[in-house]
Amino acid sequence: MKKLSLVSSLFIGILAFAQGIKFEDGNFASILAKAKKENKLIFIDAYASWCGPCKLMAKNIFPLKTVGDYYNSHFINAKIDMEKGEGIELAKKYNVKAFPTYLFIDPNGETVHRTLGYVEENDFIQFAKDAGDPNKRLTSLKQKFENGEKDPEFLKNLAGLTIYNDPEFAGKVLNRYFGQKTTLDQEDIQILLAGTQSTESPLYKIFQDKKADILKFLPEDKYEKLDKNIQLNTIAKKAYNADTKSWNETYFMAETQKFLKKDEAEKVFKRMKANRALKNKDIPVYEKLILELYQDYSAASSEELNSLAWNFFENVSNKTSLEKAIGWAQESVKKDQNFANTDTLANLYNKIGDKKNAKMWAEKSIELAKSTGQDSSDTEKLLKSL
Repeated sequence: MKKLSLVSSLFIGILAFAQGIKFEDGNFASILAKAKKENKLIFIDAYASWCGPCKLMAKNIFPLKTVGDYYNSHFINAKIDMEKGEGIELAKKYNVKAFPTYLFIDPNGETVHRTLGYVEENDFIQFAKDAGDPNKRLTSLKQKFENGEKDPEFLKNLAGLTIYNDPEFAGKVLNRYFGQKTTLDQEDIQILLAGTQSTESPLYKIFQDKKADILKFLPEDKYEKLDKNIQLNTIAKKAYNADTKSWNETYFMAETQKFLKKDEAEKVFKRMKANRALKNKDIPVYEKLILELYQDYSAASSEELNSLAWNFFENVSNKTSLEKAIGWAQESVKKDQNFANTDTLANLYNKIGDKKNAKMWAEKSIELAKSTGQDSSDTEKLLKSL
């Protein structure tokens, strides 16, 4: 009887473990092959290791039985880090620019549907059902738009599905949507601001023409700041050559000084170069530029400083530079102590070999995480290793 109970317990444990989404272990080629063999679509959780919503999906949604039942029976499922290994090329191929992105791909490797962000259980299952319905797939929705569909709710939904991965198309959708609007409500303003990413987009003229409507919901200084950012994004896109990974500094400085002072334009240019260097994994250039930019960091926000410190933890090995990052993290904690920046401090101290401070800040981070209902599993692993 004892043996039978033990076997029963193990069986129940295995069933409980298998309730959520079953993700394949193989590479993308083997996943495509399996999809062809079983005549199924592929679901890809396109994530990044640093992405908070990605971790929450993995913790809260993927393990659910209802989610697992549907996804396991209808798809070949895969989790791929878009910043490592073959994920880097897949991110380019499938235009993944925000995390988490969920891709639904046919056995020939073509995208039929996609969405993104943290999604609750029922909506996450509905996305999967939409991917399986040829009439509700993104490819079909795009065709419906091309055929002239003008329903406002349809246009808003389609823009939401495409605004991050295909902003040019989303701009066309929203241009049709706003062309039917005489006045804008708060939701319209949010959509317009999210969609207006370039001065060359048709939405930029709407952004300018509807300034009076926008100022009902935003102070004028924030509107002007947004306008500057749109102009800067447009100039930066033209100034940077992705093929040669080089900048046209002369063009950038000439264009930005039409609305910025020279010293401000220089700082903006240096920050953009740093962000691009990090994206290109050119860590020495990134490290040098950030150290120059943040010699005085008293005016930087807690969130900004924590982000910088974490980037240094993940990418920089020079101890002197890591000690600078500890200064940023300490200032971040001073301005707004929370689970994230205390965790950053713990990791930075551990990286330079200061186990005592690493332990102290890891314990503090776990305490803060538990008090705010956040996932502290990574910090707990760090603490156990100390």
